[in-house]
Amino acid sequence: MLIQILIAGSGFIFGVKNKKFRQKLRSIYNKNKGLALKPKPSSLYLKGKTDLLTLKKGIKAATSGDEMRHQQLKRMDARNGGNLLDASEITLNRNIKRSIGLMGLSLIGTWFYAPLLPITGIGTLYLFTPVLKQLFRNLKKRRITTELIESVSVIGFLVSGYYLLAISITFTSLLCMKLLTRVEAHSHKQLINSFNQKQQLVWVLQEGTEIEIPLDAVREKDIVVVNAGEIIPVDGTITKGLASVDQHSLTGESQPAEKEAGGNVFATTLVLSGRILIKVENTGSNTNAAKIGQILEKTQEYKESLRLRGKHIADGFIAPTLVVSGLTLPLLGPSAAMAIIWTGFGYDMKQYGPISVLNFLHIMAKNGILIKDGRSLEILQKVDTLVFDKTGTLTMEQPELSRLHPLQSFDEEQLLSYAAAAEYRQTHPIARAILAAAEQRGLKIPDIEEAAYKVGYGIEVKMETTLLQLGSARFMQQKGIHLPEDIQQLKIRCDANGHSLVYIAVDNALAGVLELQPCIRPEAREIIRYLKAQNISLTIISGDHEQPTRQLAQELGIQQYYAETLPDQKAALIKELRDSGKFVAYIGDGINDAIALKQANVSISLRGASTAATDTAQIILMDGDLSKLKTLFEISKSFETNMRTNYLTSIVPGMITLGGVFLFGMGIAGGLTVYFTAKLVGLTNTMLPLVKKEDPPVQREGA
Repeated sequence: MLIQILIAGSGFIFGVKNKKFRQKLRSIYNKNKGLALKPKPSSLYLKGKTDLLTLKKGIKAATSGDEMRHQQLKRMDARNGGNLLDASEITLNRNIKRSIGLMGLSLIGTWFYAPLLPITGIGTLYLFTPVLKQLFRNLKKRRITTELIESVSVIGFLVSGYYLLAISITFTSLLCMKLLTRVEAHSHKQLINSFNQKQQLVWVLQEGTEIEIPLDAVREKDIVVVNAGEIIPVDGTITKGLASVDQHSLTGESQPAEKEAGGNVFATTLVLSGRILIKVENTGSNTNAAKIGQILEKTQEYKESLRLRGKHIADGFIAPTLVVSGLTLPLLGPSAAMAIIWTGFGYDMKQYGPISVLNFLHIMAKNGILIKDGRSLEILQKVDTLVFDKTGTLTMEQPELSRLHPLQSFDEEQLLSYAAAAEYRQTHPIARAILAAAEQRGLKIPDIEEAAYKVGYGIEVKMETTLLQLGSARFMQQKGIHLPEDIQQLKIRCDANGHSLVYIAVDNALAGVLELQPCIRPEAREIIRYLKAQNISLTIISGDHEQPTRQLAQELGIQQYYAETLPDQKAALIKELRDSGKFVAYIGDGINDAIALKQANVSISLRGASTAATDTAQIILMDGDLSKLKTLFEISKSFETNMRTNYLTSIVPGMITLGGVFLFGMGIAGGLTVYFTAKLVGLTNTMLPLVKKEDPPVQREGA
């Protein structure tokens, strides 16, 4: 027999190594494959296959992490190298693999080589150490948790010689720890880094010459040079120059601020146009933006006081289960007592809860919503108050042209075409608004040679023999261009309403004014109506002035608003709402929103917002679209339904076992049967949302 096996094996190896032989086999296979009849699969078969593939992806997402959500997290954390795993998670993953190896070792020891069993026992204790440490931490807090039953079971099985059962419980415990880690935030980020400057080099004026030096080398009283399109890297005072500065991410103001010599400027704000020399007062961690980061670090986040619902429910049943088991021991014996322990009252919520959360995080990711911490998903349905930031959240970064005010013999189209020609090569929001308006009207933009541009405190363009000048009121005054009284009155009215004016002159004479207003997001009105229908009260908190904030609130039908609020005042208002019994979600995009985001029960931001906001917020709308708020709340309703079913599947089997023990004398065998049957039902329920939410496969033509 042995000789026959060797001969057959040799022939197989020869065939595999012989190239011609392999080719001949392949040709025979292909020929037969072509002749074979292919039965057309039924629709029931296709549906079953699709559901199984979806289930497979769901299990992979729960244990290894959903690829789409992983990529979203990586994009949001790109500046840290996209490394989402810390050392503890890497160690945990390694220990789970080791526990699987020990299961195989215990089987070999049990069936073939008994001396391996003590090694398995030592390895099990080593891998179980993290669970024991967690148990001791909980006991110090006088908290009885699932780790107690797990520890008692593992030690008891090891002492009794049931090594396979001991390592199986260890594997399950480590897997639960991994699920909990995946659901919670990956790590506590030092958010102050979000406020430190990303610029590596800045221009500094030294002895009349501009030189480029590292930002870290800049000292107090140095003169920093900032040009149009650059971010201001320091806090300081302007010594020379004039500029239009976008401060909305720091102050919440919708209008760009006109800054001149003697004016104060702040780090992280953007110079839209002009050129300024800044005398440095604060750099690095001493800037106003960085100080917001320091306050943020000291602000306790609501989610830090939360435990995952599944784990909380499971822990709550441990003490009663142990007490009932202890009372059963002298009455009905050890088998009945062990059956009570294996009733698993609520215990499986420790697994069901995290798996459901991970699967719904996967569904959210597929819908363009990144939820960084699963605890935020668990509390979404408690939200009864939603607070919006104004600038950049309810309004777009790019304003819109509301009116044209031509003077002299100019008409609106001529004025707009001149303005579009001057702004054609600019990329700041005001330029994009002017160009969009010209495109919407179908205007032809005059061609201008690049050499004809002079970008300074405004823009000067030579168009054949005509000189175009476009900029702010200060720019016009600097050029000696007269501003009529009615235009000055218009500026006062526009400032009060939060509108911006762009002045355009032709051959050193004012030709007219373009009036721009903040552009409300197109989806804002619809999402406000949806939120009101859900009985969620709405509030606006803005750093902008009173009039534009009130006007926006009236347009959107929001009754309550707060204007001209500083970052710490925003956070204080959120705390005040929470203290009054409200469950608050806050959505913002600026540096000035970061403290309020952390103070809220649920924090939401949009992709493309300031780094400070997206780092602080636990929920990111990846499309930058407020309409995703409806998707967020609708999916969270489905999650609540799934969790209620999870709860029932973790409680009802325990009640059946308890009744069986006291009424019908059920023992450990019956208890284990009920427990594992219910566990299969519960795990199936955690995966069902993926099957229901999965998009149907696209049918190919000719398939």
